[in-house]
Amino acid sequence: MKANNTRRSFITRSIAGVTGVVAASALPLSALAENTNPEVLSINDSHAFLTKPYLQAPGINSMTIMWLTNLKCLNWVEFGETEKLGNKAQQTTNGMLNTHSKINCVSLKGLKPNTQYFYKVFSKQIVEFQPYKMTFGETISSEIYSFTTLNPDADKVSWLVLNDLHDRPESFGELMQLNKDKPYDFVFLNGDMFDYQIDETQIVNHLLDPCSIFSTEKPFLYVRGNHETRGKFSRNLYDYYYNYGNREYYSFQIGPVFTMVLDTGEDKKDTHPVYGGAVDFDKYREEQSVWLEKQMKTKAFKKAPFRVVMMHIPHFHSDDAHGTLDCRRLFGPLFEKYKIDLFIAGHTHEYGLYEPNPEHTYHFAIGGGPVTGTRTLTRIEASSKKLNLTMYKDDGTEIGQFNLDSKR
Repeated sequence: MKANNTRRSFITRSIAGVTGVVAASALPLSALAENTNPEVLSINDSHAFLTKPYLQAPGINSMTIMWLTNLKCLNWVEFGETEKLGNKAQQTTNGMLNTHSKINCVSLKGLKPNTQYFYKVFSKQIVEFQPYKMTFGETISSEIYSFTTLNPDADKVSWLVLNDLHDRPESFGELMQLNKDKPYDFVFLNGDMFDYQIDETQIVNHLLDPCSIFSTEKPFLYVRGNHETRGKFSRNLYDYYYNYGNREYYSFQIGPVFTMVLDTGEDKKDTHPVYGGAVDFDKYREEQSVWLEKQMKTKAFKKAPFRVVMMHIPHFHSDDAHGTLDCRRLFGPLFEKYKIDLFIAGHTHEYGLYEPNPEHTYHFAIGGGPVTGTRTLTRIEASSKKLNLTMYKDDGTEIGQFNLDSKR
């Protein structure tokens, strides 16, 4: 089950024109960009949200909420079990509230498991920040949204996977609608949402805004693809999402599925001229292989009815590029030794579902993309006894399924 296009054939356009107005402000959008504007602002300066709030890293007793503003603000979240809210949380580091960034990240902790919470975000403009005096301007607030914390006793979990959209923001909505009204717990973005990163406007317009069709009430989890390591803004990208453990590779368990997420880095050698000697992905993958084996030795992994790995570059059914072979060398033997059940990747732009074979003893799924006719939506749903993966092409037709029985 494979598409006939090749991975390189899609690069027929540039994102050089990827800008577009997000808010009516003369200030630079990036929270980390060089600020040539005066520190003292007029109280009449436009103050606006650049994004709706979006959910990250769902937990049994926690949820992380992020949003962007066009000005530096004092920010907080009000939340509660009813729309009356009643509780307040703020982003605090070493006893100090976040006032220096336009990227806002508040983690709600101490929540009840399996409970619906309502929330609303607030941003209070800082007009002047003197050593002994702060002057505030307008306070803006979002609508009230809701989320539900994870159930520690859940017998089921379901999620959706998108990959290789490559700066095509319309693909989010077009692919998500293929799920129709089926329930899901989160959306996993399996790399290459961009061709490369140039500025914050691109992150907003091509990731955060398109995700807002679900991310105010359903979280997205993210792992970089090789294209997320490219461009002058690539080193800023991780500021805009929050993974478990606040790093690029991580593990989590929701219901009967223990999932490990690996960051496969670039596909070329670190010494390739295009990187200018500014990367060290070989060492990074080595680091992950050590971490991966530790995860696979945990009781949670051993007892989980299903064990899943998601990462961008597939180590089989791909090419013979350096990154592919390095993933095969480092990760492949561990997948076999500790007996994972399902592997999900992207990268090749040729969708495929591969049964266990002499190369790998686990089921192997590769999502397609990025052009119309090759894009895919992958849906996974699992109970303690069964796991089903269904892959859909962007015209709604079903590419195929995996139906797995638990071995534990």
